[in-house]
Amino acid sequence: MDKTAQESYSAGEMLDRYFLQVRSHLLETAATLDRVDRATGAEKTAGDPRREFIARSLKILADGRPWRARRILELYSKI
Repeated sequence: MDKTAQESYSAGEMLDRYFLQVRSHLLETAATLDRVDRATGAEKTAGDPRREFIARSLKILADGRPWRARRILELYSKI
């Protein structure tokens, strides 16, 4: 029987199931930021609010506190 509620998966099962997808998204984010940094005029984007939103989002992901998705959505709702 398939498990339908995320709560029915253990933490290990969740990592097994989503690790490669999360890894892919993180690599894509890093690659995009690298491309922005290498692009012509990159120095002009240092104060761009979008870069600040990305930086703040990464801090939320790393802080270990709950409700990361909600807090990031709330952050971006201020744009």
